[in-house]
Amino acid sequence: MAYEFKLQRRVEFSETDAAGIVHFSNFFRYMESAEHAFFRSLGYSVMMRHLDPPLGFPRVHVECDFKAPLRFEDLVEIHLLVREKKAKVLSYLFKFHNLTARPPVEVARGICTVVCVAHGPDGQLTSTRIPREIADRIQEAPAELLA
Repeated sequence: MAYEFKLQRRVEFSETDAAGIVHFSNFFRYMESAEHAFFRSLGYSVMMRHLDPPLGFPRVHVECDFKAPLRFEDLVEIHLLVREKKAKVLSYLFKFHNLTARPPVEVARGICTVVCVAHGPDGQLTSTRIPREIADRIQEAPAELLA
């Protein structure tokens, strides 16, 4: 069972602001990219259009605290940890590390909470249980990793 996933990427020039640091909004994109890669590593997608009804995982809460800047071409590691798993809800902790710094330094920490929803034919979203085959492959991370 999985409770963590790590993704590395280079900061692109287009992700920086006038001060030359990563614009805060990009941290939320990084979180989403790591979540999608986590699901793919389990053999799934966050959009399950092949099911009837189709399922998805929209965000219901996000936050991010910033500790140090990231700059163009820095190598950043996004460390996803499952902080909470309920029947219909997954909550992730994200730790961002600048691997270019020596020693590597934590630059931000974020939280994202998603709810499994069924997409009705009328566009209505209804919360539903996470499919068993997915839920059985995910577990909460040990407390010491969440500290």
